[in-house]
Amino acid sequence: MGITRREFNKTALLAGGAVALGGSRSFADSENVIHKAIPSSGEEIPIVGLGTNRYGVGSSDAARAPLRAALNRFRELGGTVVDTAPSYRTSESVLGDLIADLGIRDELFVATKSDQSGGDAVAGQMQESLDKLKTNSFDLMQVHNLRGWQEAFPVMREWKAEGRIRYIGITTSNARQYADLEKIMQQEDLDFVQLNYSLEQREAAKRLLPLAADRGMAVMINRAFGGGRIFDAVADRPVPDWAREFDCSSWAQLLLKYALSHPAATVVIPGMTKTKHVEDNMMAARGRLPNEEERRQMEAFYDAL
Repeated sequence: MGITRREFNKTALLAGGAVALGGSRSFADSENVIHKAIPSSGEEIPIVGLGTNRYGVGSSDAARAPLRAALNRFRELGGTVVDTAPSYRTSESVLGDLIADLGIRDELFVATKSDQSGGDAVAGQMQESLDKLKTNSFDLMQVHNLRGWQEAFPVMREWKAEGRIRYIGITTSNARQYADLEKIMQQEDLDFVQLNYSLEQREAAKRLLPLAADRGMAVMINRAFGGGRIFDAVADRPVPDWAREFDCSSWAQLLLKYALSHPAATVVIPGMTKTKHVEDNMMAARGRLPNEEERRQMEAFYDAL
């Protein structure tokens, strides 16, 4: 018999309570989080990060309190990578306030993006992002959806040389941009590429993921839940028993572990605005990842839905 998401959430709450009461070894132990290396530097980062495209809320305590709790829980569970963008409404400003309030900037790997054309516009936007995020530097600066990449990369490299950016990358979440992204990856020396990859949307595995591996680029995965079809398809069905073999107890973990088990994958960034989702998703960074045979089993299961 498998484990339903409801049963998992009950277990997670009990485990969280044990941590609050001083339990020494539980799933909340951040030392158990799987890390992967950034190829260009060898620096290791936790494999589950935090996407913030829904952090663009207002300034009220009621709107921000759940996000503050989710971000703090993410950090408690060993998460460090936080991805945002100027186009996510007020997400950068909200994150800047929350990070400063929690006093955790030095514990995080902060990534954001530029979507401007023209060197001056790129520099201006990046300065605004610094101000909103209340930081002196970015861990990762990315060209958002390939916009203005020719003008953006020279400016980003200047900032990197000055110590204001640690890593440079580019993003997409649309298969229609794959051909252009492939050309950019072939000609530019980048630290990261961010793209969509999931059990539902596997196109990136054909050319882009192998290319990233060949070029020594870390891969940040967005849309690891695909379009959400699998959640509708499985409804309240339990996770298959065979998922236990790779330490998986929820559908969200199954999807995240599938994406993360690709050899080229470095980190995945599901959106998380609630602590219960943080606790569920961060379990995907523990235990072991599926092997190639188990990945094929997961694909066959999904394709049969």
